[in-house]
Amino acid sequence: MNQVNQAEITAAKQRFGIVGTSPALMEAVGRALRVAPIDLSVLVIGESGSGKEFFPKLIHAYGARKHAPYIAVNCGAIPEGTIDSELFGHEKGAFTGAVASRKGYFEEADGGTIFLDEVAELPLTTQARLLRVLESGEFIKVGSSTVQKTNIRVVAATNVDMARAVADGRFREDLFYRLSTVQINVPPLRDRGNDILLLAKKFAADFAERYSTPELELNDSARALLQAYRWPGNVRQLKNVVEQLALFETGEPVSRERLQAYLPDAVYAPALAVQGPAGGSDAYARERDMLFNLIFSLRSEVDDLRARLNASAPAPTPKETPLLPHFANSSPAAEPEAAFTPFTEATPRSLEESEREMIRESLERNGGRRKATADELNISERTLYRKIREYGLE
Repeated sequence: MNQVNQAEITAAKQRFGIVGTSPALMEAVGRALRVAPIDLSVLVIGESGSGKEFFPKLIHAYGARKHAPYIAVNCGAIPEGTIDSELFGHEKGAFTGAVASRKGYFEEADGGTIFLDEVAELPLTTQARLLRVLESGEFIKVGSSTVQKTNIRVVAATNVDMARAVADGRFREDLFYRLSTVQINVPPLRDRGNDILLLAKKFAADFAERYSTPELELNDSARALLQAYRWPGNVRQLKNVVEQLALFETGEPVSRERLQAYLPDAVYAPALAVQGPAGGSDAYARERDMLFNLIFSLRSEVDDLRARLNASAPAPTPKETPLLPHFANSSPAAEPEAAFTPFTEATPRSLEESEREMIRESLERNGGRRKATADELNISERTLYRKIREYGLE
């Protein structure tokens, strides 16, 4: 960061509400400030909920296009059948429902910056159109034969392993290199150390100010747990947890035990930092986390059932056969830990079955609303649609 000093980074963080002092975060902000005045395409990479959306705004605000339009587009939220029309516009009569000509985002953003969030969700046909814009500044509206020009800067973001997407044929290699002229890596929350406590304090103070409630307090053990937790949902999840605590747990310092009730099981670091395939994608990590959450939830229920049986059932006489012999009268010394695994040979459950059940339950909780379900599961709507079709959950 030769050309960006500490004061400039601090000023940019304050301007955009970026909280934290971890070296990885400072590097990402400094890199964004350095590339902002230079009109290059930028690819922001980071896990969902890590705060990628701040960086395109920062790049636009500190660049030469700061007084021109800035348009943010969530590529994963636009149905495949209409995304070309949304991005590039369409002519009247181009398709059913096209009752008038319409400008697309690339025309509207002419002279400014367009932010393509979840860019890896773009269909291959749309990727070809985007590549032409990046190479020549040219595009054609849907239903038209006239070539139009646009002068825009593209900043894209994704939580997908792009190298794997290219290898799998889901993303064009030439477009990947065009988009990632400069790459900015946003660190996951679990790698940001004391930033977790700084963010938690900020979210608690914001909540108390907004709703005129007592400010949330955490004891030492709760703060230690905050830093030990893996935070699969990153900053977004931390904000959600802190706001729940601020609503229900004010009055006395929150203990580790009270905090733990608000955190899904099986995602503590580093004990359960199970490694996937080399260069594994975030999709793999999400599926793995869903499976672990389900396993530990079932195990918790089994442990609770065993405790209640031991507390209420009388000790068996020599002539009696103990009820549920796998759990009654068992102890760590008498039976290995593996005996309590929630999946037995009689009821195996695959990763796909676990994922299907989790999606089905989430759809029920959200009354069939797919956008709310996708938000809850931390996946794009397009991925959710595909999974619903794949698992026959229509």
